[in-house]
Amino acid sequence: MELFLVMLPLLLYYIIFSLFRLGYQKRDKCCYMISYECHKASEDQILDPRSSAKVISRNKNLGVEEYKFMLKTMVSSGIGEGTYGPKSIIDGREESATIVDDISEMEDIIFDTLDKLFAKTGVSPSEIDIIVSSVSLFSPAPSLTARVINRYKMREDTKAFNLSGMGCSASVVAVDLVNQLFQTYENSLAIVISTESMGSSWYSGKDKSMMLSNILFRIGGCSMLLTNSRKWKNKALLELTCSVRTHIGSHDEAYYSCFQIEDDLGKKGFRLNKDLPKAGARALNINLRVLVPKVMPFSVILRYYISHYGNKIMGRSIPKGAGPGLDLKAGIDHFCVHPGGRAIIDEVGQSLALSDYDLEPARMALYRFGNTSSGGLWYVLGYMEAKKRLKKGDKILMISLGAGFKCNNCVWKVMRDLDDKNVWQDCIDHYPPKTFPNTFSKILSKVNDESLNFVSIEDYLPIT
Repeated sequence: MELFLVMLPLLLYYIIFSLFRLGYQKRDKCCYMISYECHKASEDQILDPRSSAKVISRNKNLGVEEYKFMLKTMVSSGIGEGTYGPKSIIDGREESATIVDDISEMEDIIFDTLDKLFAKTGVSPSEIDIIVSSVSLFSPAPSLTARVINRYKMREDTKAFNLSGMGCSASVVAVDLVNQLFQTYENSLAIVISTESMGSSWYSGKDKSMMLSNILFRIGGCSMLLTNSRKWKNKALLELTCSVRTHIGSHDEAYYSCFQIEDDLGKKGFRLNKDLPKAGARALNINLRVLVPKVMPFSVILRYYISHYGNKIMGRSIPKGAGPGLDLKAGIDHFCVHPGGRAIIDEVGQSLALSDYDLEPARMALYRFGNTSSGGLWYVLGYMEAKKRLKKGDKILMISLGAGFKCNNCVWKVMRDLDDKNVWQDCIDHYPPKTFPNTFSKILSKVNDESLNFVSIEDYLPIT
């Protein structure tokens, strides 16, 4: 008994010390976003109806059926008439683009966003400790991060990482990687670059499942500045609170749903097949099972399980959506959905019971900039900020889906009221537009089976 009384204070001291250390370690782990910059291409890269028609007409492999399919898809895609294309495509060199074109396309986006990011934050490139680039379809040597290090004359001990083949969800993967590195490297500054090489991946064949990528994808990208130094807390825009990565590549249907291949004519491109929506829904469902308990209030989770198992016991049907009785908006204020296409946005919205207000940022980002792959989420975030939706303490759920098949999601907490109009500055006051004009809907009504002898789709465009 005496021995126990002697050991009891030591035991209590150990427990208190362990709890204190655990709390300190948790407090010390942080990931702040200081700022981000999205790329807006030059006016001569706009893929307006006439430019798009020229690109389509140059593809001599297309017949009337392929024209009609492409027009129908363009009309229903949710993409507007002011998006941007690669210079090599605008110039008519889609089948003869060189590595110089690819490098130029990447450098235009990367250096533009980084120049603005360094100027905006006042951070010197020599202060950067970590740099991560996420570009799926282009991996040159020297690497893209090496080109950044050379351009800005960064330090010799800068940690550089290049992610390829990760698809549209690569940006969240890159942020998660930085967050993991922050556990080892204290008081660090990190750059994340998210973009995609579109020119080298342009499809010139006639396979309908591979033509979709030309319709949906456009050039764009974003660079972000992150840190785990608490001295930046008062200046930071966001704080990362949770990230969950899900990979269902072991399932063949999901694995092959989004695949880079060559068609029967030897034309390289990206095939998006009918299993893609199913793969996305499955990956999202698995991901949210892990993520939701991390971010939702305990009372909401408890009500969810009571309702869920109550329905099972009573034999009642299970409601569709995010789950019986589970309201995601009890723990999440804003939903940053990957603007991969109208069907993807609508499917996510239906699955999570989101309103038109919740989906407006993703739909407007798709309409204004198209699917810019891994950079797309940041145009959606930019829309929210430009519309002054983001208030201190709000939580943002970022939802990204990508080839593999992957669903990578994360939650950010807003550190202060945000109102920068950013890349949306020249047009945010006109969004959402009252109408969504689409020149190709008029063309579609004119193209029919008797149009086999038309010379070019440009013949159907109105004279300007």
